Amino acid sequence: MEYNTQKTQLHMPEYGRIIQQLVERCKELPTKEERNEMAMAIIDFMGQRNPQLRDEENYKHKLWDHLFILADHNLDVDSPYPFPTKEQLSEKPKKMEYPKLQGDFKFYGKSILQLIEKAIELNSGDEKEALIEVIANNMKKSYNVYNKEHVTDDVIFRHLKELSENRLDLTGIESLEKSKIYYTSNNRSNKNNNNNKNQSKKRHNYKNKK
Repeated sequence: MEYNTQKTQLHMPEYGRIIQQLVERCKELPTKEERNEMAMAIIDFMGQRNPQLRDEENYKHKLWDHLFILADHNLDVDSPYPFPTKEQLSEKPKKMEYPKLQGDFKFYGKSILQLIEKAIELNSGDEKEALIEVIANNMKKSYNVYNKEHVTDDVIFRHLKELSENRLDLTGIESLEKSKIYYTSNNRSNKNNNNNKNQSKKRHNYKNKK
């Protein structure tokens, strides 16, 4: 009786012993042409055995990488992709930094940070001032929605200064209620409300005439 410990080591157990044996057989073929042909057949078989890989980006590239790993990095075939080295596979992933938005600022969202960086890059002028107003107004809306309470402009300006590391000049904005963006959005909202009221009044009068 042959035990699993006596058999060839499975470099990727998820593919099973059949594919491992096919790869070993491919390595033994005498000509590169034969090895190329069998390698392509093994890649197709691997894709059939693991259909979930098809949903991943560059899944063909991953299958070829897996084939080389199954061959213990010793397979002389023509691959459409460069084979990974053992050193590359053994590298530990770089430590991920925690998102900058933490604690009191997490509800502003990552897009606010991206807008802040964009505003910092812009040269001084109307476009930059307008973008800063957009950022501040959106921060105020996010704050009110998340905390379910009204927040003063001073708090928003303080948070914006901290998030921008004092790289944005906010002296041009006295208050968000007086900003062009605030007035534009509120005037549009008031206009829509008035239109809805007028239409409702007209319908009411029309019904009474009947």
